[in-house]
Amino acid sequence: MHLRREYQVEVDGEGRLVVPPEMAERLGLQPGATLHVELNGNGLYARQTIHRLSKIYVEPTTHCNLACRTCIRNVWDEPMGQMSDATFARIMEGTNAFPLPQTVFFGGFGEPLFHPGTIDMVSQAKQRGASVELISNGTLLDEKCSRQLIAAGLDVLWISLDGATPDSYTDVRLGAALPSVIENVERFRSLRPSAQLPSPEIGIVFVAMEQNYHDLPELLRLARKLDATRFIVSNVLPHTQEMRKEVLYSYAMSNDTYFPSPRLPELHMPKMDAARLASQPLYEAICGNWNLNFIGANSRLTSDRCPFVDAGATAVRWDGGVSPCLPLLHSNHNFLNGLDRHARRHVVGNINDRSLSELWHDPEYVAFRARVQAFDFAPCTICDGCPLSETNEEDCYGNEFPTCGGCLWAQGFVQCP
Repeated sequence: MHLRREYQVEVDGEGRLVVPPEMAERLGLQPGATLHVELNGNGLYARQTIHRLSKIYVEPTTHCNLACRTCIRNVWDEPMGQMSDATFARIMEGTNAFPLPQTVFFGGFGEPLFHPGTIDMVSQAKQRGASVELISNGTLLDEKCSRQLIAAGLDVLWISLDGATPDSYTDVRLGAALPSVIENVERFRSLRPSAQLPSPEIGIVFVAMEQNYHDLPELLRLARKLDATRFIVSNVLPHTQEMRKEVLYSYAMSNDTYFPSPRLPELHMPKMDAARLASQPLYEAICGNWNLNFIGANSRLTSDRCPFVDAGATAVRWDGGVSPCLPLLHSNHNFLNGLDRHARRHVVGNINDRSLSELWHDPEYVAFRARVQAFDFAPCTICDGCPLSETNEEDCYGNEFPTCGGCLWAQGFVQCP
């Protein structure tokens, strides 16, 4: 589970902060590193430096046993494939150049368990000392697979559940049956060694849209029954005309609460018995033109923030191509403000040609991470639309490929584990 840690940071005689070694390592504070610090009310908000590699997304395969309506694979013409043993070995060799702990996350744009070697990959990553996570649609999680994942040392199993009833679930995930998936997860839960904090943890990912958002309360109850300790709700990113009508954030994109200006008044909300509140007053408070601050967490911190760069992440495609994030792993079409937008993939290099350390420290890659952390991109997500926002090639601020102003991950609308 995510644990909160507090550190005592001293100030020396010259007014410099002296941080404990563990904190310095977690933030990637090496000599000469630059730390991005933001004053937030009476406190500081610090992000780890762009030089620390903390998380590696590994895409074992782009093949899948389902045909989900929401999937990016509905609108691409890229070759399908699966990661070779040699490519994965290159990734593992590359991790030796970086300090632990690292997280290796098996996901991407296919079903990881569809690759026959994924469980062995999990074992290898765990033996390297990494924290290992995997996301699955749950359909291939039979008893044998469950036992092998647990024995391999998996730390977190994420299950994609986009409905709480068989009909709503099947309508999204064509080819799957909800009762079967729940049975698989329940068996996985029961096979875990008994402990105060059972491992692997179970997480649920729910992609919300018009047709299924009312399933969320029931799905939260189901997650409790499955002993899920993590639950992520994401909006759908529409890749087809059909899915455009399913988005739940059209109003939010034009609302200053979600893209707040420092000139707006601040609304500070406390902890309270939300169940006893009438929904309308709370709705008006949230949706009004306020900078919303909920128990010290300001809504501004969810805007213009790349969750991948901030997490020190990189992504490795099935063929060894290394990208800064999951959204840039493959070229695809999606719809932004009604416009058909083509997002071209961005590959820094290939792990089979250069080491992970060489790629991570490549000057152009470092400069890109710095540019993303500063996030001086045109606000394409809230713009009425122009030809420049139809691609990620350039924007009206003069930024060149790849531009991130149209990224829904950076504005908190789309989330990944």
